[in-house]
Amino acid sequence: MIDRRAAAGRLLRAATSGGPPVTYTLISLCCVAFVISPLSGLNPVYGTGDALLSAQAGYFERWGVIPGELWDGSAHALLTPLTALFVHGSWLHLLGNMLFLYVFGAMAEERMGHTEFACFYLGCGYLALLAYAAAHATSDQTLVGASGAISAVLGAFLYLFPRARVTSVFPFLLFLPLRFPAWIVLIFWFVLQWLAAQGAGSGPGVAYLAHVVGFATGFLYAWGRYRREARVKSPATATEGESQP
Repeated sequence: MIDRRAAAGRLLRAATSGGPPVTYTLISLCCVAFVISPLSGLNPVYGTGDALLSAQAGYFERWGVIPGELWDGSAHALLTPLTALFVHGSWLHLLGNMLFLYVFGAMAEERMGHTEFACFYLGCGYLALLAYAAAHATSDQTLVGASGAISAVLGAFLYLFPRARVTSVFPFLLFLPLRFPAWIVLIFWFVLQWLAAQGAGSGPGVAYLAHVVGFATGFLYAWGRYRREARVKSPATATEGESQP
């Protein structure tokens, strides 16, 4: 018989002691890729003004997903749903994604194991961007960001740790930091993404459909992979961080 409280304690100690290497590596890669790219505005190699804008456009086209070009069968186009996971359009875009990955990635990685988590993250992220590209097959707008992969982490977290408590900030509650079970926060977040996806077009903006697909893929993966095992019932202090649905 599995002692679920003891198992939760082991996961928490593992996630907060030496740190989850895959989660930290993914965060580091995304941050480094952004800082050295023309998107951050910090690299003098790309110049300023029109030269910088031109470099930014070229960077998006080279590493991001362009749905209208994805299905031409070229090796480069088929690789872009993977490279796009490490490209972010702004500081806010980067920091928001990395915050979610930091808060939810540690426990998910320790539960799955390092290698499985890495494959899960990259695979689900690829599928999320691929699904968005398929739904907007004629769009020439570039899609970038780790949101699809991180949404998959949230979906897996919901199945694996539904009772873990997270500190969340809700605008309609005057931005007061309140602690809720993960299942309330994550289901609320998913519903918001789903509703936003219904009215979203294929133009510039947030790829809500990629969030929805990533979340669903992550949840279904965790359900299929771990449904025969006892889920860990995390204690009240299981995890804490900023979650802004």
